[in-house]
Amino acid sequence: MKKSISLSLAVGGLVVLAGCNGKMNPFVADYFSTNPNPLEVVGEQVPATVTGNVPAKFFKKNAQVTVTPVLVYAGTEQAATPVTYQGEKVRGNNPVINYDNGGNVTIPVNYAYVPDMMKSELYLTFNVQQGSKQYVLPRVKVADGVIATAALADAGTVNPAGSADKFQRIINEKYSADIRFLINQANLRKNQLDSKEVLDLNQTIREAAAADNRKIQELNISSYASPDGPYAFNEQLAEKREKNTKGYLEKQLKKDKITEFGELTAQFTAEDWEGFQKLVSASNIQDKDLILSVLKMYKDPEVRDREIRNMSNVFDELAETILPQLRYSRLTASIDVIGKSDEEINNLVNTNPSALNVEELLYAATLTDDNNRKQLIYEAVVRQFPEDYRGYNNLGKIQYQNKDYAAAAANFNKAAKLAPNSSEVAMNQGLLSLVNKDYAAANSKFSNAAGLDELGDALGVYYLNKGDNAAAVKAFGSSKSNNAALAQILTKNYSTAKNTLEGVANPDATTYYLTAVLGARTNNAQMVTSNLEKAIKLDDSLAAKALNDLEFSKFNLSSVIR
Repeated sequence: MKKSISLSLAVGGLVVLAGCNGKMNPFVADYFSTNPNPLEVVGEQVPATVTGNVPAKFFKKNAQVTVTPVLVYAGTEQAATPVTYQGEKVRGNNPVINYDNGGNVTIPVNYAYVPDMMKSELYLTFNVQQGSKQYVLPRVKVADGVIATAALADAGTVNPAGSADKFQRIINEKYSADIRFLINQANLRKNQLDSKEVLDLNQTIREAAAADNRKIQELNISSYASPDGPYAFNEQLAEKREKNTKGYLEKQLKKDKITEFGELTAQFTAEDWEGFQKLVSASNIQDKDLILSVLKMYKDPEVRDREIRNMSNVFDELAETILPQLRYSRLTASIDVIGKSDEEINNLVNTNPSALNVEELLYAATLTDDNNRKQLIYEAVVRQFPEDYRGYNNLGKIQYQNKDYAAAAANFNKAAKLAPNSSEVAMNQGLLSLVNKDYAAANSKFSNAAGLDELGDALGVYYLNKGDNAAAVKAFGSSKSNNAALAQILTKNYSTAKNTLEGVANPDATTYYLTAVLGARTNNAQMVTSNLEKAIKLDDSLAAKALNDLEFSKFNLSSVIR
C-alpha cells in the first residue's frame, strides 16, 4: 500500500515537472492561420489577424511568450505590435494558455503600406521568458505577400473644382420712358414728347438699329388710366392713350428710317389698381392702411372707387399725389446686346488680352483643351483682375492637374483670401490636404464644400484612403473614373466596375491596369493579358509591378512581359 502511494506521487511529480521544466518546443506554421492571406492593403494600411491554436501539453506552465509579427520585404523587416501570452503559473495580466488543454491566440497585425511590401513574407517571432531563463524560438512564416490594389487610389487624378465664368453671348437690355397725360385726356403733349426720358429712348433705339452688335427684339407700349371715375370711361380713355402713343412711335420709327425692330406690341389697362396699391403702400398718406384694406376687401372697381371717394379726408391727397402718376403710356425697347464671337475672343487672347473683360477671359479658357493655353489665359486674368478670386482658383486647378502642387496651393490660398466662403476653393484646398495625407484637414475643407457637384470624386478618394470602400462607392455615384472603378472592384461589384472603366473619357495606363485586375478577379485570362499590354505600353514601369502583383499570380504573363 505504501509503495503504491509512493509510485503515484512520483508519477504525478513527473507530470508537474514536465509541465514546467525544460524549454518550450518550437512553434510550427500549422498552428497558425492568417486572415487575409496574402495580406491586403486597406486604405493606406495593411491590417490582418493571425489566429493560433496551441495544442495541449505544449505551453509550459511557467513560460511567458512574446509574439511579434514581422513583415520582411526588400532586404528589411518591420515589426508590428507584440502580444504576450503566459502559462498558468506565471503571475501577470496576459492571456493564459492552459498546459493540459492548450488554447487559442489572436495576434492583430497592422503596417503602414509601402510599395515594396507587395513582395513580402509575414513571420511571427517568439521571445520566451521561463523562470530566470530567456531564449528565442525559431520564427514561423504565416503569410506571403501583399495585394496592393487599394493603393492605386490617386487624389492627384481628381479634377479640381473650377470657378465658372458669367459670359453671355447675348445680353438682353430693356430701356423705357413714360409719357404722362392730364386727367381725362389722351392727347400727347409736346412737353412730354420732348422730355429727356423720351428723347433718350429714341436715341437708344436709333443707336441699336445702327449697331452691328445690337438687335431690337421688341418695342412695347403699355397704356393706363387711373382708377378713379367710371370704369367704362376709363377703359375708352386707356385705349385712346394706347392708340395715340402707338401712332407716335410708328411715326418716329419711320422718321428715323428704322425698319428692323422685331415686333411692335401694344396693350392698355383700364384702371391701374396694381400701380395704385404699390404707390399707396410706399407713401406716407394718412390712413393708407385703411385704403389698402378697402382694396383687399372689395374686388369690384366701381365699389373700390366709391369707398375710397367716401374717405373725403384723404381722397384729395390721393387725387393730388397718387392718381396723376397712373395716367401714362410706357414705351419699352427690348434690345439684345450681342457679344464677341469665339473667334474674336480667341484672336484677342492671342493679340490683346487686355481688351477682354474678366468674363470674356474666363470664357476663353473654356474654348481650349490645351492646359498650357488655359494657364496663359488664367495668368492674364490674375494679372488684369487681381481682385477676382476665380482667376487664382482656376490657375491653381491647372497647376494641380500638372502636379505642381506647391504653385496650386499658393493660388488656392490667394483665392480663399478673396472668397473665404467659396465652396470650390474649399474643395480644392481639401484635395491638396488629401495629396499630403492630412486627412483631418481634408475632411474639414470638404465639409465646407458640401453640396458642390464636383465634391463626390474627392470624397470618394478620401474614403478609399481611409479604408471605407463602401462609403467611397456611394460618394463616387455614377462617376466614370479610375478611382470610382477601384472602389467598385474593392467592394466586388465587378459588373459595375467594368461599365465604369469602359466609360472613362480618357483612359490611361491605370485604366487598363485596373481592367486587367478586373479580368484576374473574374478569371478572364484574355482580359488580363490584353489590358496589361496596353497599360505597359503607356507606362513601362507597370511591367515590374505586374510581376510582383499577387492579383496576377495565377496567370502566365510571359506573353506580355518579356
